Amino acid sequence: MSPDLPTGAGAATAPAPVTVLAGPTAVGKGTVSAAIRARYPQIWLSVSATTRAPRPGEVDGVHYRFVGEEEFSRLIEDGQMLEWAVVHGRNKYGTPRGPVEEKVAEGRPVLLEIDLAGARQVRESLPEARFVFLAPPDWDTLVQRLVGRGTEDEEERERRLATARVELAAEDEFDVTIVNDSVDRAADELARLLGVNDLT
Repeated sequence: MSPDLPTGAGAATAPAPVTVLAGPTAVGKGTVSAAIRARYPQIWLSVSATTRAPRPGEVDGVHYRFVGEEEFSRLIEDGQMLEWAVVHGRNKYGTPRGPVEEKVAEGRPVLLEIDLAGARQVRESLPEARFVFLAPPDWDTLVQRLVGRGTEDEEERERRLATARVELAAEDEFDVTIVNDSVDRAADELARLLGVNDLT
């Protein structure tokens, strides 16, 4: 697979109104998304809602949309969440539908950076979206990223590696694959898929 060209059925078609970016744990989705935010401000990056409390330095509406349990439940009941999940058995995270639809109506390219389970939910609720799989250059690179911090014990490392193998096997579910061999190159390729070619 060439890292220079997107692959998959959706690679040659016009930009979709919404692009979903997902991939295995530790592949660098957040880093690539941060590069998109910094380099391509015309691309609107969706802000997830969460029921957890803000951490120091986090800004409501920028890092997350912080909501209470009651409001989050209401959004689910009203069909206003494109995807959502309970993380670590405690807090809820999800993508509100309203802001995404507003930006699509404005003609802005929209990017959702979510996990694999969330991407599958979005495919059900927003099938017209384009789904992009962010892949590591190779397995060894992903292993290095996963275990390089040295903060997990052997059992935790093996659990993360097992999860990564399952997530890598889902690549065929996506329309396009982008290889994250360079953050800037991957961000530029993703921006082109969203119909944005020039830095502004």
